[in-house]
Order: sequence, then C-alpha cells, then structure tokens
Amino acid sequence: MPTPKKGARLGGSATNQRKVLANLASSLFEHGAIKTTDAKAKALRPYAEKLITKAKAGTLADRREVLAKVTNKAVVKHLFDDLAPQFQGREGGYTRIIKLENRTGDNAPMSQISLVLEEVAGKDASRANRVAASQKAEEEKAAEADAEDKADEATEAEETEAAEAEEK
Repeated sequence: MPTPKKGARLGGSATNQRKVLANLASSLFEHGAIKTTDAKAKALRPYAEKLITKAKAGTLADRREVLAKVTNKAVVKHLFDDLAPQFQGREGGYTRIIKLENRTGDNAPMSQISLVLEEVAGKDASRANRVAASQKAEEEKAAEADAEDKADEATEAEETEAAEAEEK
C-alpha cells in the first residue's frame, strides 16, 4: 500500500477514514455537537466546514456532492434546509472545538466539536455600532462640559452677589 501523502489516517485505510469522517459529520449535523477524540475532531473540522459551505450555496449540484459524502438523506435535508440558512451571515468558522478531560480507560484526549449557531454581526453593522457609540460618547462629553460651564457661571454669580452684599 502506498504511503498516504497528507497526514495520518484515523485507524485504517483511506476508505475507512472517509467513512469515519462521513459518519462523524452526519452525527454532528444531526445533533449539533458530538464528543470524540482530539484527532478525529481536528480531522472533522475542515471536512464539515466544506460541506456547510456547499450547503450555503444550495444548488442541486452541491446537494448531490454532499449526498455523495454523507449518505443519510435526512441529515443532508436538515443541513440544506435548516442549518445552512443559519450560517448565511457567517463567512467561515462554522464549528468550535472544546477540549474535555481525557477518556477513562485508555486516557485518550477528548474534545467536543459543535456547530456555532450564534448570530454574527456583519462588518458594516459592527462599524455602525462603533460610530454610534463614539458619537454618543462625544455628546455625553459635550453635555458634561455644558453642565460644568453652567455650574461655574452659577457659582461666579453667587460669589459676585455675595461680594456686592458685603460691600453694602
């Protein structure tokens, strides 16, 4: 058997690795998060993110390509119909890997890989929020300065009145 060109295999041949990744991706899309070993989670991340990117496009050709990799039709339907619209505002980073404690028994390092379904603010929206916040801060500073000026004027007026009263 020729030596694989890209990285280590997950416990077997290239065909076995394809099946393992397809089953892991299917479980990830079905449940939203799965616990697995670190090596499998790290290998699954780019595999799943490429499938999600194809699902975001949503064409028939993309659906057939995803179906060729993940053979569960119900999961592919869920991916294209339910999950892909939730990722429309996101340009990548669809998954998150969280390290867990080692597995009891063989002490294998474990991780949880999950889908990131939180809304992300677009670049324009975040800039607009920053601009609005800075304008609000400037207005507050101007209001504080006006209040200080009025307070200073009031104290000066009181001092002049007190000085005039003492002179009389």
